[in-house]
Amino acid sequence: MIEIERKFLVKNNTYKKEAFKEIHIKQGFLSSDKNKIVRIRITDNQGFITVKGPPSNNGISRFEWEKEISKTDAEALFNLCEEGRIEKTRYLINKGNHTFEVDEFYGANEGLIVAEIELNHVTELFIKPAWLDKEVTGDTKYYNSQLSKSPYKSWTKK
Repeated sequence: MIEIERKFLVKNNTYKKEAFKEIHIKQGFLSSDKNKIVRIRITDNQGFITVKGPPSNNGISRFEWEKEISKTDAEALFNLCEEGRIEKTRYLINKGNHTFEVDEFYGANEGLIVAEIELNHVTELFIKPAWLDKEVTGDTKYYNSQLSKSPYKSWTKK
């Protein structure tokens, strides 16, 4: 239940040629408090509820619990979410023994593209694709829960 994840900005859209799957995601937050995030996510035909705890000091790991729920239940819970929604397309890309999840955001976060990789341990090595840019692991402004409150388009410096 501990998620170990690193997050990066993306230089260009060449990752799309490498993707083996695309998923449209809509998500909202029942709680966007940095120490207890409760997220509702709707993908193409599924719903999920996720609870996340506070991040570690370096932002690489945190408690995460996720349960699949019906799309109908997720849609009902979505109506209870705080203001600010996230819409994005997630591209899945295999590199070596890992899968990168590249999120291309829409709406108030349009223009932002972020790649994440889940690891088995904090020091695990992985192949860095050429389209990977600056690491933003631990930078809370890139957390989806924060993007729902302070969207990318509202930032003065990008």
